[in-house]
Amino acid sequence: MSTREKIQEEVDVLEQEVNQHEIVLYNDDVNTFDFVINSLINVCDHSTEQAEQCTWLVHFKGKCTVKTGELKDLKPRCSKLLELGLSAELV
Repeated sequence: MSTREKIQEEVDVLEQEVNQHEIVLYNDDVNTFDFVINSLINVCDHSTEQAEQCTWLVHFKGKCTVKTGELKDLKPRCSKLLELGLSAELV
């Protein structure tokens, strides 16, 4: 592999990473742990363990990135979390 091909490959990978977006979930005093866990399982396709870990992080840290990906995939997921009454934003 030439140096030029290797550099181009590294640039391609970096460009893919830059185009990633995140759904950030914020803590609130309204929703129960079980509701947040079930919402993450249903909306973000989390496993039970992943949803529980994110819920605890949100509780103790105030926020947590719950899903990373392309904007077209994340936008409807974030909207659904908001419709459920959770505090989330797409960044």
